[in-house]
Amino acid sequence: MSVKKVKPVSIAAYIIAIITVLLVLFPLYLTVVVAFKSPAESAQNFFTPPRHLYLTNFSAVMSNKYFFNYFSNSLMITVISVAVIAIFIPMVSWAISRNPKKKYYTFLYLFFVCGIFMPFQVLMVPLYLFTSQIHLLNRQGLILIYITYALCQGVFLFTAYYKSVPLELEEAAEIDGCGLVQTFFRIIYPLVKPMTVTIIILNTLWIWNDFLLPLIILNKVTSSWTMPLFQYNFRSQYTSDYNLAFAAFMFSIVPMLIFYAALQKHIIQGLTAGSVKS
Repeated sequence: MSVKKVKPVSIAAYIIAIITVLLVLFPLYLTVVVAFKSPAESAQNFFTPPRHLYLTNFSAVMSNKYFFNYFSNSLMITVISVAVIAIFIPMVSWAISRNPKKKYYTFLYLFFVCGIFMPFQVLMVPLYLFTSQIHLLNRQGLILIYITYALCQGVFLFTAYYKSVPLELEEAAEIDGCGLVQTFFRIIYPLVKPMTVTIIILNTLWIWNDFLLPLIILNKVTSSWTMPLFQYNFRSQYTSDYNLAFAAFMFSIVPMLIFYAALQKHIIQGLTAGSVKS
């Protein structure tokens, strides 16, 4: 029985992969470990697992009178933004993909795609000035910005994905008497579920963890802060108390870890399902 030789390139690739995984997991491990330690135990050894679960750190974070308000702000902004994105982007992309020869739709597609290459730092000052002038420095304005910004990547992905959806299905629906709205929601929208789930996951992770846009739009009104803003100011207030700071981080990390673990299989499915046209 012959023994298959392992190439040095493969060994090097495995080593690099293992090192990369460790570099990614170590900050997460450190966050969990420190969050469940008392300050005295952390002073003894910062990196070892806790001997006993010290839950006082979490109760101290939750004792902040605005904590649940910040959490609900993040939840509301994320849910509303993603819900609109999950409906609006597939509709816009469908219209563009089915009218490739019309100049208006071609311009619209190129306009959205160009937004992918526009660095956000270039838009920061104009965006702040514009939202300030129309009195949208609030949660509603932030939701509108998230929806608008998500259009760029979403339209690009969905337009390519729609090429794998047979046009004959829409023609058959039209013959059966379906209008555009019925055709979209009864025929097309269920077929693009993998890509829709992908867009939902990517935008949920982005909006929930985003710090820069809430800092620009919501920073003036304390009660409107999201969890990243709360964590930033909380960490600044308790700079020397790493246990409380890491416990605050856990409140944002855990919901997204659960969410991602539940839906992560749909990301690859959504990105690859439309790559080959049947």
